[in-house]
Amino acid sequence: MAQAPSAQAPPAEALAGLVERVTFHSPETGFCVLRLKARGHRDVVTLVGHAAAIAAGEFVQASGAWVNDRSHGLQFRAAFLKAMPPTTIEGIERYLGSGMIRGIGPVYARRLVAGFGENVFDLIEQQPERLREVAGIGPKRAARIIAGWAEQKAVREIMLFLHAHGVGTSRAVRIHRTYGAAAIATITENPYRLARDIRGIGFRTADQIARRLGIPPDAEIRLRAGLSFALAEAMDQGHCGLPRDELLEQTATLIEIPPPAIEPALRLELDSGELIADTLADRPCVFLAGLYRAEQEIAERLRRLAVTAPPWPMIDADKALPWVESRTGLALAGSQREAVRLALRTRCLVVTGGPGVGKTALVNSILRILAAKKVEVALCAPTGRAAKRLSESTGLEARTIHRLLETDAKTGGFRRNEQSPLACDLLVVDETSMVDVPLMRALLRALPDHAALLLVGDMDQLPSVGPGQVLADIINAGTIPTVRLTEVFRQAATSRVVTNAHRINQGRMPELAATPDSDFFFVEAAEPEDALTLLLTMVRERIPARFGLDPVRDIQVLCPMNRGGLGARSLNAELQRALNPSGEPRIERFGWTYAPGDKVMQTENDYDREVYNGDLGVITRIDPDEGELAVSFDGREVVYAFGELDELSLAYATTIHKSQGSEYPAVVIPLVTQHYAMLQRNLLYTGVTRGKRLVVLVGQKRALGLAVRNGDARFRWSKLREWLANPGR
Repeated sequence: MAQAPSAQAPPAEALAGLVERVTFHSPETGFCVLRLKARGHRDVVTLVGHAAAIAAGEFVQASGAWVNDRSHGLQFRAAFLKAMPPTTIEGIERYLGSGMIRGIGPVYARRLVAGFGENVFDLIEQQPERLREVAGIGPKRAARIIAGWAEQKAVREIMLFLHAHGVGTSRAVRIHRTYGAAAIATITENPYRLARDIRGIGFRTADQIARRLGIPPDAEIRLRAGLSFALAEAMDQGHCGLPRDELLEQTATLIEIPPPAIEPALRLELDSGELIADTLADRPCVFLAGLYRAEQEIAERLRRLAVTAPPWPMIDADKALPWVESRTGLALAGSQREAVRLALRTRCLVVTGGPGVGKTALVNSILRILAAKKVEVALCAPTGRAAKRLSESTGLEARTIHRLLETDAKTGGFRRNEQSPLACDLLVVDETSMVDVPLMRALLRALPDHAALLLVGDMDQLPSVGPGQVLADIINAGTIPTVRLTEVFRQAATSRVVTNAHRINQGRMPELAATPDSDFFFVEAAEPEDALTLLLTMVRERIPARFGLDPVRDIQVLCPMNRGGLGARSLNAELQRALNPSGEPRIERFGWTYAPGDKVMQTENDYDREVYNGDLGVITRIDPDEGELAVSFDGREVVYAFGELDELSLAYATTIHKSQGSEYPAVVIPLVTQHYAMLQRNLLYTGVTRGKRLVVLVGQKRALGLAVRNGDARFRWSKLREWLANPGR
């Protein structure tokens, strides 16, 4: 074994050998830790360096120095590292079996090498039909291997290109899927397209490539990209636009160019129609054109609905009300009876209110009466869980909005629109607070010309994750008929979850003194470290033991934010260790480690697989041979290639924002002052109302008090309310 030279001036040494194992590799930075069968060394050695892509079985050449790391012992720290395809039988087998190529795992790697020896790479490229000579490789697997080999080759070229320009990225697969064979040419022509087209790549990454390609700081393409990115960031915060001065300031900060120098680029963007200038609250603003027109269209369609008659014949409410009460066995309250009367004579109605105020009973009564009159109804909600709950409460089929509108995987749009409207006389949309501007426009476009619309939701919850605040704007404009239910019914009033949710919404502290049969608890922790220990104990031991709930499937940890020791990201790692320590086999991709039994969340809409942002599932299997992972979403298995796992994240913990529209048997919410920036009343209210049977707050009373007192909802730059209230503006 080579000895570590003096730490003062380590001379450059050469090291070469076969990669036995990739202990760690970050596709983002290229940093890797390798176990190497090195020439001239009897034992396997540890090499630390940077490589765009690396796999077991590859041959590497490196130059650097030996260092004795305090934690990890003797290792070779490479200043230069070059990987080459393997040439030995052993290396080829290890490389093919590493899981990099879909369709080949350790078993088929062994068979391929046994059949074709050192010529296996040439054969896959030049004579792929001969793969069928290997036992177990049929036409489907052969096609997967050929496609996987071609993709891996293209992805590696993209990664090498990006690394040559100072960028390590785990998004190479997504770049390849987006741009195909033209990826490198597309990036070279306009690197800023990466920030616009590839989720997970930001402006700064694209800007770094642009600088390496020689694009000057004041280039028009850079200034325009900076404006677009500043507005895209605003859209991620829920805005449809920004005040002109704020947009220029934010862009200036982003690209480090003074606002006056950005003005010409803004004029070009406005002239091109990509952006639109208008006023909001008498302040000059700039909007993304698509969102601006979408809000305009929503307002026009809703105003038209509000002044026209419903499609059903006139219904006598004095007869209908006693009839429906006899059918449901429920005596409606005065406010509910008035709401039914309004619904029967109105084409567009909003029903809003908190938990336990009778929204479900009201909607059911309306639907019963209309069903008796042969009115055809379509029901939908933004998430799968919300749609399932709507089905259970009404006894009618309810679908997610995306399934109702029939997403088109090729275009990312919907098949249901003005040319192909929905087949219904009444469309009911539940959890409307979650519906953003583009989705509401799509719904209204698909609404038949004659049909009526019933929007149901709680305007005091968080607004949609996407841009706009559709439900709040519709209600606050005051031009669409609206029913506000406020009375908490007797049965719901026995639930501390319901009564405390209303107290929080009114700016009052929840009642924290627990009774033996309570469904709401506050577990105090002096410090964040104590809160972590308590939270883990609650989820793993105390709640399952006392309430008979499954810690993975029934208990959901909801966090005010992603970052920090008690943020969703950190808690996911802690909860995975606590709840699924023995899950095997494990696969690490995109900063997460996955194993069978892990709870995961879909993080973007995937129209091909029909899984959508926020859907929860459990990993059922990981297949290294196929290079794929399977997730069960409510009993439906969905398969992902390893390179597509950036669509998933662990979901033992998630943010309250991501939980909108869902209900869970039990909810555990950490609340500490380190969450200060996110401690808002509507955030806490939304989190508490996600709990069906049990809510447990873990943390500091001071943090709870801060959240309850902070009733200032974040303002969103959205023009819908203005257009509804003042059509001419």
